[in-house]
This record gives sequence, structure tokens and C-alpha cells, in this order.
Amino acid sequence: MQLSDIPQIKHVDADNFFLLAGPCAIEGEDMALRIAEKVVKITDDLKIPYVFKGSFKKANRSRIDSFTGIGDEKALKILRKVSETFGVPTVTDIHEVNDAAMAAEYVDILQIPAFLVRQTDLVVAAAQTGKVVNLKKGQFMSPEAMKHAVQKVKDSGSDKAWITDRGTMFGYQDMIVDFRGIPTMREFAPTVLDVTHSLQQPNQTSGVTGGRPDMIETIARAGIVNHVDGLFIELILIQQMLKVTEQIC
Repeated sequence: MQLSDIPQIKHVDADNFFLLAGPCAIEGEDMALRIAEKVVKITDDLKIPYVFKGSFKKANRSRIDSFTGIGDEKALKILRKVSETFGVPTVTDIHEVNDAAMAAEYVDILQIPAFLVRQTDLVVAAAQTGKVVNLKKGQFMSPEAMKHAVQKVKDSGSDKAWITDRGTMFGYQDMIVDFRGIPTMREFAPTVLDVTHSLQQPNQTSGVTGGRPDMIETIARAGIVNHVDGLFIELILIQQMLKVTEQIC
């Protein structure tokens, strides 16, 4: 898997990490376009290869009354508009086998959520679209176990896969990043550090996940020092994003 395999990716010769960043979920066209415009400007200035991230739906909320999406096709069309407007690739996560072919019509990269990365049918369906597949490491999985997820993609006829580490469970309500796993996973595929999800504090009694946004810069810096190929950041606050990227470039 080469970064140049991703359609429309820019700055591949800049010898920089690449960045996946955007809102948790697509909530509307205006929000998506405003975020994309700001991040494209930042990444162009700093010569960072950039992929716009946005979930077209969220199927893994803790509570049934949590926001899950604005409608599958409506959200996917917004992702396509972001790509066409700014000339950047896009990534979205899929949760069911039928999502793979549908989402592949609109985006460049299909993401397998951490809780689903062992679901063989889902991984195979994503690989068979011919799109790049982003395999998020399960919070319950060892770095060594991710070689099997990557192998499923290869056995499905594709070598377009990378791994994203989104932390490991530390007790019931906290996460930790074990940086010892980064070089291990890089032996199997390019490896991304999901900075924001790695700082989650899940399983809160309220049913709403907590987190440590104050540690974003610390974890991002540590990821770069440990030679991750890319960073993954969900964001709303563009100024925080600017601070992080400028500090670690």
C-alpha cells in the first residue's frame, strides 16, 4: 500500500505524515464544507497529505437516543461534494456488508470500525470494492493480531490496507496508547494513530463517552516520534487542529 494509491491525495512527496481529519459524523453540508475548507488550507500550507473524514452514519452509539445520522445517501452525497469541491479524498466507516458497495460509490477509503474488525464478511466486502481499507485495531486486540485482518484484505485480492490504532482498554472506563505496538503493526501495513479516539473514556454511566482532549497534542507528538505513518483526528475546533499540526510539523 502506497500513499499515492489514494485518489486525489496531495503532498505525497513532502516526507510528512498524512492526516485523516473531519467531523465525527456528517451532520449537514454547510458544516462539512466549512471544516474541509479550513483543514485543506492548513494542510496545504504545511504540505500535509490530507483525507477528509466523516461518518455517513453512526451505528455504534451507547444510547438509542444518540444522533446516528441525517440519512445514508444524503450524507454520502455530502462526502462526494467535499471531495469534488476541494479535490481531496474522503473516508467513511461502514458497519454492514451492504454498506461497502454503497459507500464505495461516493468515497475513496472504507473504514472498518474497531469493534467490527474481526468481522470477516465485512472486511472482505470492503476489500472487494477495490477501495483502500482502513482497519481500526480493536480495543481488545493485540497489535500482533492485526496481521490477520490485513491478511483478509490481501486474501480478498487487494493490497490496499492500512491499520489505525485507536487505543487499548485500560480497565472499564479508560483507554491507553501502547506505543510498543506501532512498529509491530507497521510490519503488516502503514499505521495510523487515532489521536482523539485513543483519548476516549468509554462506558460512562451516563451513556455518553468522555475523553481527555487536553492530551491531544501530547499523544499526537508521541505518535510522530514513534514513526506512525499518519494521524487521525476527529475535530470541531479548527484552532485546536491548527495548533496540533503546527506544533508537530
